[in-house]
Amino acid sequence: MKEALNFVSNMSKYHFNSIEAKWQKYWAAHQTFQAKNHSSNPKYYVLDMFPYPSGAGLHVGHPLGYIASDIYARYKRHKGFNVLHPQGYDSFGLPAEQYAIQTGQHPRKTTEENIARYREQLDKIGFSFDWSREVRTSDPAYYKWTQWIFIQLFESWYDKTLDKARPIDDLIALFAAEGNREVQAVCDEDVVQFSAEQWQSFSFEEQQKILLQYRLTYLAETEVNWCPQLGTVLANDEIVNGVSERGGYAVVRKKMKQWSMRITAYAQRLLDGLDTIDWPQPLKDSQTNWIGRSKGATVRFKINNFDNYVEVFTTRPDTIFGVSFMTLAPEHDFVNLITTEAQKKAVQSYVEASAKRSERERMADVKTISGVFTGAFAEHPFTGALIPIWIGDYVLAGYGTGAVMAVPCGDQRDYDFAKHFNLPIPNIFEGIDISEEAYADKENTIIANSEFINGLGYAEATQKVIEALEAKNQGSGKINYRLRDAVFSRQRYWGEPFPVYYKSGLPQMIDAKHLPLTLPEVEKYLPTEDGEPPLGRADVWAWDTNKNEVVHNKLIDNEIVFPLELNTMPGWAGSSCYMFRYMDSKNNTEFASKEALQYWQKVDLYLGGSEHATGHLLYSRFWTKFMFDRGFFSVDEPVKKLINQGMILGESAFVHRIEGENTLVSKGQIEGRPVQPIHADVSMVNLQNELDIEAFKNWRPEFKDATFITETDGTFKVSREVEKMSKSKYNVVNPDDICEQYGADTLRMYEMFLGPLEQAKPWSTAGITGVHNFLKKLWKLYHSGSEDAFFVVEESASKDALKTLHKTIKKVEEDIENFSFNTSVSTFMIAVNELTAQKCNQREVLEPLAILIAPYAPHIAEELWNLLGHDTSISTVAFPKFDAKHLVESSKEYPVSFNGKMRFKLELSLDLSVSEIETAVMAHEKTQEQLQGRTPKKVIVVPGKIINIVG
Repeated sequence: MKEALNFVSNMSKYHFNSIEAKWQKYWAAHQTFQAKNHSSNPKYYVLDMFPYPSGAGLHVGHPLGYIASDIYARYKRHKGFNVLHPQGYDSFGLPAEQYAIQTGQHPRKTTEENIARYREQLDKIGFSFDWSREVRTSDPAYYKWTQWIFIQLFESWYDKTLDKARPIDDLIALFAAEGNREVQAVCDEDVVQFSAEQWQSFSFEEQQKILLQYRLTYLAETEVNWCPQLGTVLANDEIVNGVSERGGYAVVRKKMKQWSMRITAYAQRLLDGLDTIDWPQPLKDSQTNWIGRSKGATVRFKINNFDNYVEVFTTRPDTIFGVSFMTLAPEHDFVNLITTEAQKKAVQSYVEASAKRSERERMADVKTISGVFTGAFAEHPFTGALIPIWIGDYVLAGYGTGAVMAVPCGDQRDYDFAKHFNLPIPNIFEGIDISEEAYADKENTIIANSEFINGLGYAEATQKVIEALEAKNQGSGKINYRLRDAVFSRQRYWGEPFPVYYKSGLPQMIDAKHLPLTLPEVEKYLPTEDGEPPLGRADVWAWDTNKNEVVHNKLIDNEIVFPLELNTMPGWAGSSCYMFRYMDSKNNTEFASKEALQYWQKVDLYLGGSEHATGHLLYSRFWTKFMFDRGFFSVDEPVKKLINQGMILGESAFVHRIEGENTLVSKGQIEGRPVQPIHADVSMVNLQNELDIEAFKNWRPEFKDATFITETDGTFKVSREVEKMSKSKYNVVNPDDICEQYGADTLRMYEMFLGPLEQAKPWSTAGITGVHNFLKKLWKLYHSGSEDAFFVVEESASKDALKTLHKTIKKVEEDIENFSFNTSVSTFMIAVNELTAQKCNQREVLEPLAILIAPYAPHIAEELWNLLGHDTSISTVAFPKFDAKHLVESSKEYPVSFNGKMRFKLELSLDLSVSEIETAVMAHEKTQEQLQGRTPKKVIVVPGKIINIVG
């Protein structure tokens, strides 16, 4: 036996706090996780959806995805990859602005304080982030490039023929050469046709107005969600149950002049691209449904006694002879125009009520039937029959044309509307009874009572109707999308300023070389008294085109100095391309170098919440495709593989008050008493679910004099319930406390141990001790004796120890590749138990074991690696290789039975033949004892399984 390595550590016991602080300091000092933009190793890019730094800091639910991505990033380094694993902050946001409004403190100061808190918490958990590439969306050095991308969008148009974005100069050249009659472009619907000669005769202002109808970002009157209390426009995903997600304030629909992004140009490509990326199917389905592709026809109904036409989109042109009324969205432009005097009061009242409901609320409400007749009629394009025009809030102004042709016999919502308001329901389906409900099975439809399409099925009738509409110039075939252009303006202070000034009322871009345009100082962060956004309060907020700098507003003269845009960009602006900025985040001369973009390509693994499906993730795909079209990126999708981690739920605590009394009753004393549950702060409850009554009284002074009915042993027990972890439910667990009490490695492994990554799972602090005890047992495996000295020997390991090691290598590698991190933790526990029982202390096993566990528990792994005699980090040491030979059994412990009863066990080589096994067992002394000189009738041998001697 070789002499054992016997190192006595200064920290002989598992002092996790000092171990973790030591290695966190080491990683920072040595920039251990800094990625290089050039490497002979293959690249791998791991990214988390970067956090908004809230004032509350992190709770234990937040790090779940970060831990999972960190395990994978560390694993990939062990596998020889050059890993980019950056982190930053989505630091513009409404909470900091709301705090500024309440306190007067600049959002920048609040944000910086919150970031410092987040950074401290993240560092304590031991993430392998490359902090040298940190970005903050509120940093002018970063949002300079957000502004630059906005300018590129403004200077681009979408060519339908080439199916890509092109520079606006190309469009101007086309207009100058041939006008716009033959140009196939995505543009506004009301574009007027002109010739090359007419284009050249237009003034500069006229040309600019026309170009605004083609640009990929443009100004337009748009229906928006306006929140008066917050003083800003909200995106649909910022509204929950008809009120603002932040603050719960009322939201109304109104028209405002807003910047918008022409994301609709990319609708089909956004759909097609879903087939090329490895994303969860539910998330793909969310984007598919949000984009909402449908095939049908546009139909133009002339309004009786007006020269105007109402245009509708329908997926069922074959049912056009079943139209018995039309419904317009309450916000439709024609409502005021066509409403008769007799109906004006009712219509106006309905429009005002509808404006208080969000689009999502209206879409989700399928039970309420409401509407008002306008008093006007439309003319059927084929029969000339007069069709009453109603308004109803189930029709949305932003979807399709904001108008529907109602066919009650073929659509249940139209059917219910017609029944409710006693409108006619003509039957156009052969042999179908519609007395009870509409008939919507288009595949088995035979049309009747429909003139020239009688007797035809859906497909043939649809084609005939489209041909007839086109012949009458009252419609055409069309593919429609539910997706609408994205409103890009917010009436807030704390956001990216637009690099825009206005000359003769038309937007002009600040030259990119003068960026960033930084936020001005303002006295208050509220909208102005006359309703302008907070930037309207700035004194120095005008653009001098001679000096190319911001100057005082009083210098505005409409010749050299012009007013700047007062709105700021939405929250998703800074997050749409941030993953590409990380590739070259310190580059001051370009968004990122072509070399860096070409090397890193796209994110290989992205972790984040599914709630971003139709917000950040959709917009990011849109901007990436645009940047690809313009030659700035070499990829047209930002992310190769995406995982939505599940939520860690809180275990809320409840005390129970007897109804009508100031008496609180312990859980075990509730039976038979009418009680009302009240949240208690989980920090006041111990692991035995016992409430600290005095702490509760101090926290809730209204119960200072309450009576507390306790258990017979004097304790007061709370009840528990699993809910979303939230400050409002007082069930938040601070990861700092867990790191202090149990260590970051324990927190990391426990969060993985809770269950599959993608599933929601409840947090229970009571369960964390098991993982902590495992780490202490792992530490003990490398130590020996009463002095608890580090003790690892150089001699060869036993077969059993090598078997344990290699089955662990195999399982852990499979688990990490499949993102099954919870089962890896179980595997480690089994391995340590087996190696402890085997009294394994050989370097041959314990050294690779330290590498195996390093992605999960990096601090203890680094310390053990150092104690094993290494003076560099474990982080890039090659991952252990599985060798199947250690799992191949060379022998078998046979149960030896006599007349079916097992009497003893005998270990024999698996290489023995049946006759050799029989010879060996018959020669064994225990066999002779059982037989006592008798000759058996038969010896049954099943190789590798059993031996049975029949007497």
